[in-house]
Amino acid sequence: MKGKLIFAAGLGIGYLLGARAGRKRYDQIVAVATKVWETPAIQTQVHKVEDFAAEQVGNIPGAVFSGVSTLFGKTTKAAARRRTTARPAAAPTEPPAAPAEGAGG
Repeated sequence: MKGKLIFAAGLGIGYLLGARAGRKRYDQIVAVATKVWETPAIQTQVHKVEDFAAEQVGNIPGAVFSGVSTLFGKTTKAAARRRTTARPAAAPTEPPAAPAEGAGG
């Protein structure tokens, strides 16, 4: 029991010290990343990508319309083919004749 208690205490102290060091390191990484992100070279590339994306968004409705019309064209042609090659329906059969009275039973 004493060993488990010491282990739990060591685990808690290790977590506490690690969390403090981890937060400090995290803050350092964030500071460096922010500094790099704000450089003129990176921001130039970011603006190029934003402009490209804005141009491409304008093309999306036309591409969607083209894709949808192609899809509907293919499905209607396939449906027409199925109608022309479908077998004629079988003629309905007459219901079975009723048994004669007095027979059986």
